[in-house]
Amino acid sequence: MAGETEEAVKTFADLGICEQLVEACERLGWKNPTKIQVEAIPHALQGKDLIALAQTGSGKTAAFALPTLQALLQASVTSVPAFYACILSPTRELAIQIAEQFEALGSDIGLRCAVLVGGVDMGLQTIALAKRPHIVVATPGRLLDHLSNTKGFSLRTLKYLILDEADRLLNEEFEKSLDEILTAIPQDRKTYLFSATMTMKVRKLQRACLRNPVKIEVASKYSVVETLRQQLLFCPAKYKLGDLFFKILSSASFPNPKCSTYPVADLSINLRTGESHNHSLLCCPVVWYSWIDIVLLVLRLCHYSPQFLECYLVYALTLKSGASTMVFTRTCDATHFLALVLRNLGLRAIPINGHMSQCKRLGALNKFKAGECNILICTDVASRGLDIPSVDMVVNYDIPTNSKDYIHRVGRTARAGRSGLAVSLVNQNEIGWFKQIEDLIGIRMSDIRPHQEEIMLLLERVTEAKRISQKQIKEPGGQKRKGRGDEDEEEIEKYMSRKDRKFKKKNKG
Repeated sequence: MAGETEEAVKTFADLGICEQLVEACERLGWKNPTKIQVEAIPHALQGKDLIALAQTGSGKTAAFALPTLQALLQASVTSVPAFYACILSPTRELAIQIAEQFEALGSDIGLRCAVLVGGVDMGLQTIALAKRPHIVVATPGRLLDHLSNTKGFSLRTLKYLILDEADRLLNEEFEKSLDEILTAIPQDRKTYLFSATMTMKVRKLQRACLRNPVKIEVASKYSVVETLRQQLLFCPAKYKLGDLFFKILSSASFPNPKCSTYPVADLSINLRTGESHNHSLLCCPVVWYSWIDIVLLVLRLCHYSPQFLECYLVYALTLKSGASTMVFTRTCDATHFLALVLRNLGLRAIPINGHMSQCKRLGALNKFKAGECNILICTDVASRGLDIPSVDMVVNYDIPTNSKDYIHRVGRTARAGRSGLAVSLVNQNEIGWFKQIEDLIGIRMSDIRPHQEEIMLLLERVTEAKRISQKQIKEPGGQKRKGRGDEDEEEIEKYMSRKDRKFKKKNKG
């Protein structure tokens, strides 16, 4: 039935969108509605509440922006409604992006929009609220701050409440703020929930504040787009390499005392079953080494073991050399350090994370969008909703501990029908998380098997880049440099010292 509807509808006008907004869509280059827009917009125009589930990059923002703006146009015939709609977002960057899309669609109708996010002076936001905007786009914490402290500001006239990335907004960090916001706005309103992943918490909110909502699913509960190619790159955890290389020695066979070379294989771990089996080092065919070569190889690799993960990252980046790439890490400190290492390797990398000021975050994002830097090293602060069409590849440097976060991360590429590549670096300690991800999305990812020589060629360069990075953090004599970049360097230094302590502790064990 949904397929027949999609075939019958060819334009936004066929969905019931008014001429002014159709022209705005054409100006933005939107010729035909996407699946989620085809399914959601007609119900929204009929005044129904919505719970909509669609894949990342499928046009969810326009699916709720167009019917909201059309209702605003109809209401403005008799009056000029201020604070007509409120859109909540879990991240600052997504809130700013949503506001930009509303402003682009409403540029011909005199739309006023205010953005309320942390990291920005509340005084400037108070001035924006004093102009009585039609649309407020906010993160929950900052909106609650203004509702509590900004004199004369309320949402008593609110007609539309929209939760983008609704499952994330219902996490513990937002749940309390959201409950207080819901008590401060009218019950007589339209409510839309949009997300790429559905959780039980969304159903809980459905019972709390939606009235006979229409449920729309244009994708399975947890899925990625068909144009996304997903691969894994297995790399042994650096603090386990010494043990692995000891196994290399113990697995070396000596068939004939007169032989000068010997076959060497390590005991790798099967990612699917967790069982050990013979594979050559780094997934290569069995190689014959002289005895002295075996000893030197083990000593050399054990010396370089802390650099192995970074080597695999650099190798992954060469899979689409020069492409626009987002690299996801688990910690804020890691983003700064990896960006510095990659820059010392001649790559154009820039970090973004939740510990940076809002000005620096926006600056990094704008440089990435403009192509000044083609590698964005980021935490999950950039995994939700950001629409950067030029992203060609996503690299999971750290596997997310929450499987659903993987869907949002890889959703930064292969957007709006484009193709994309997602590469995940997996070690033996992350097999459990990785298998959970595969089970969630119902896909077995193909392996990337680099040749040993390709990794070995990168070791010395990566080691030198890390040495230079550490040298840049401190002046000779161990004193920190003063001046620009102090904040970032302090974070990098903390990250490096923590990694060194962990590695030494593992080696002692």
